[in-house]
Amino acid sequence: MLLSLFTIHYSLFTISCYNRGPITPDAWNLTERQLDSISFYTTHHYTQGYNFVITADSLVILEQQAEMMPVPDVLASEITVGDVTIPMLSMVDSLTLRRHNHLVVADIRTVPTDSIDSVWVKVARDQLTQGWVRECTLLKAVSPDDPISQFIDFFSNAHLLITLAFSTLVGAAYGVRRLLRKGAKIVHFNDIPSFYPTLLCLLVASSAVLYSSIQLFAPEMWRHFYYHPSLNPYALPWHLGLFVTAVWAILIVAIATVDDVRCHLPLGEAILYLAGLAAVCAFCYVVFSVATLYYVGYPLLIAYFAFALYRLSLQKSI
Repeated sequence: MLLSLFTIHYSLFTISCYNRGPITPDAWNLTERQLDSISFYTTHHYTQGYNFVITADSLVILEQQAEMMPVPDVLASEITVGDVTIPMLSMVDSLTLRRHNHLVVADIRTVPTDSIDSVWVKVARDQLTQGWVRECTLLKAVSPDDPISQFIDFFSNAHLLITLAFSTLVGAAYGVRRLLRKGAKIVHFNDIPSFYPTLLCLLVASSAVLYSSIQLFAPEMWRHFYYHPSLNPYALPWHLGLFVTAVWAILIVAIATVDDVRCHLPLGEAILYLAGLAAVCAFCYVVFSVATLYYVGYPLLIAYFAFALYRLSLQKSI
């Protein structure tokens, strides 16, 4: 009943969020600069007016425009005078921006003579704090100023350590509990009579395979989604729409799972069971997302479906 209610609410929510996309002007009326901006946006997925937030400890920007710098300063990251090596940034006026500073792209220029990166970006923190930086340096130090993009950054960089630490803690908790009391409940092995925990694990595994498949076969599509994320599956290409739908399904099934587990187990055992279920889901995400990058995730997913459904059928027959 709870799952059906959430499904109905989700359907109404997504239908109400449907967006046919912005109405673009006639391409024949665009100026050459606007056409160049559209071309840059198509390949780089951001353009003038885009917002970033600094995620590195600092970002150094140059006050001068790229094409007005001395040639040696543009071409080299450092120059050598006698026995002394002088960083390039010490030769020109520079500003240091700090973590969590919000930036907007003020201008984009191409410097063909720059052998490191021909694209220079002018960013502004405010009216008085503006400067130029190579695109390759900028993108390593910033993240799109959107909570979904920042979540993707955090989860991509830290999920392995978090998963290993969480799994170790839960494994230790299960070990202690089994020493004190036999027969602890755990998904797939000594499960409760409910389909929701198994369904949640299968959804996480399937989403991990789909996530890695998009990165493997359509990296530019994923990069565009990273710069312009949306939780509305109807506003995305069908690959990404299917992935976002799977994420919504995981959230809905997770809520239904918590509610169902509370009905089958006492509070203490329910908490331990849910912790173990979270560890299994985290393990499934890591294993299937990494295995899919080496094309092993697809047969592994089929085998996992067969195993999970077989164990569920055995549990139902007991």
